[in-house]
Amino acid sequence: MKLHRRKFLHLAMAAAALAVRPDNARALAYPTRPITLIVPFPAGGVVDLVARSVAEGMRASLGQPIIIENVAGANGGTGAGRAVRAAPDGYTLICGAWNTHVGNGALYVLPYDVLNDFAPVSLLAIAPMMIVARKNLPADDLSGLVAWLKANPDKASQGTLGVGSPPHLLGVLFQNITGTRFQFVPYRGTPPALQDVMGGQIDLLILPGPVSLPQVQADHVKAYAVTGKSRLALAPNIPTVSEAGFPELTFLNWVALWAPKGTPEGVIAKLNAAVSAALAQPAARSRIAELGMEAFPRDQQTPEALREFQKAEIEKWWPVIKAANIKGE
Repeated sequence: MKLHRRKFLHLAMAAAALAVRPDNARALAYPTRPITLIVPFPAGGVVDLVARSVAEGMRASLGQPIIIENVAGANGGTGAGRAVRAAPDGYTLICGAWNTHVGNGALYVLPYDVLNDFAPVSLLAIAPMMIVARKNLPADDLSGLVAWLKANPDKASQGTLGVGSPPHLLGVLFQNITGTRFQFVPYRGTPPALQDVMGGQIDLLILPGPVSLPQVQADHVKAYAVTGKSRLALAPNIPTVSEAGFPELTFLNWVALWAPKGTPEGVIAKLNAAVSAALAQPAARSRIAELGMEAFPRDQQTPEALREFQKAEIEKWWPVIKAANIKGE
């Protein structure tokens, strides 16, 4: 009997000690002040729009405002670097994407590890890219575009969001696959790139479908294909790259949420629950759908799912980047 009582007392004392550990106490109280969400790209881009949609829903669950801070530069690396250096207390988060948490790791010598120096919170949304061109470009489909580019080597131009960004990577792959040659013009964000293709200053763009679609629907630019595995529900007349004869260009752009490495598990759990609650709200899902994106299903919204998804993307795309000899500047 005394042994059982002694064992019970030991367990009770251990539980009490665990409950008052500083990390656990902070997690129980979290959050007590506003949270900063770093978006490592300019306002108005796809990552920014998704971040703002989800942040509003998270605010309702957490009871604190989430302040968006756009920190653009270095293909998203400037904002990612700031997030890595932030205190791991749950009050600084980053809404990143393929660029920041896959591509940059193969393009640059970084002072951090894109996989291991962040604490995953949740996958958010996913969407294909879209190949678009100025409205008066004399080609009606992707095969016609290839023929026109071959007939005009080095004369056309494609806007990108910097070396190693998805538009640049897909542009390089497009050249390698089709044997075409054209110039790359870097932009700091999607809005100015779209303005220039609409104005005829550049010929081509490969941008996230959500950003390109409104301009396609308004007949300001012409669309050739989407890089997803299926057609967009909001634009069923635009073929996929596979249907157009170029399956190697299949690519899905995605957005996810991380905290700095070392953020307490209890805080991560609260953030993850807030994300799931936000993505379950009809208003948030509707807004994401209007952007031409899909929210990840509930069973893929766990920190573990994000880590495995990111790891698989690294294993898929790093060899492609290195084989294409794409290097960050």
